[in-house]
Amino acid sequence: MLRRLFLTSLAACAALCAQNWENPVKKLLKEGKPVIAGTVTIPSADVAAQMANMGFDLLWIEMEHSPITLETARNMVLATRGLKAVPCIRVPVNELWTAKRALDTGALGVIFPFTSTPELAKQAADSTKYPPRGRRGSGPGLASFRWLGPEPYADFVDRNALTIIIIEEKRAVDKIEEIAATPGIDVLFIGANDLSYSYGKRGNQEDPVVKEAIAKVLATGKKYGVPVGRPAGNVAQIDQYVKAGFQFIQGPSDLNMLAGGAAPLLKALGKSGIDPAKAPLY
Repeated sequence: MLRRLFLTSLAACAALCAQNWENPVKKLLKEGKPVIAGTVTIPSADVAAQMANMGFDLLWIEMEHSPITLETARNMVLATRGLKAVPCIRVPVNELWTAKRALDTGALGVIFPFTSTPELAKQAADSTKYPPRGRRGSGPGLASFRWLGPEPYADFVDRNALTIIIIEEKRAVDKIEEIAATPGIDVLFIGANDLSYSYGKRGNQEDPVVKEAIAKVLATGKKYGVPVGRPAGNVAQIDQYVKAGFQFIQGPSDLNMLAGGAAPLLKALGKSGIDPAKAPLY
């Protein structure tokens, strides 16, 4: 009898703990701690699974600038089950239907590109929540299997899905106060390279005008209590940006890390690829 009561209590405790599970990325951000995303551009469940347990807080599954299809993304999300990193998808465009399909594959966050107006910010926030909190359509399929638990999936995902919007145009910086004040935004992410193009600087992120725009977004995020992020390509940049107050870091892509890991080995053997500056590839 006592054993049965003990097991019943244990099961109830486990169910309660599971029901109160909180997205660890959201938790870190609330605590003011930095998070880092591993960027996946290779359409491979193997790569996603490996990166999901390297130590990254979340996986940035790249569907805007890579050949990853929705079907492949679905397999990649499944491959992360039980591993550390939370799977998130950057959709190709800020639309209700793109977010819905990303979440229905089992992603626990959506990264919305070119969110340049308060209206687009609200659309992004509404896209990741079910009514009455938002406008996401009901039909999660795989998502409810990926996130099995004691509470209804809709309640679980409304609490835990990440809404990350990308500020990458001058007009977004001009409206950053209204964008940052939008309820339901978890991260203001600065697409620094595209932002530089929007200011006519074509990749020069160190131009004073671009740096001023980045500083404005960072200051506005702090004012409204919204974590701000940006890409970082190396340890020195990560250290610099975190000290400056950025909480969300997009780390290098899988391909960049592959090249970086191979370079010392090949250099030691005197091996190198074709230098396009000396021998154009086209």
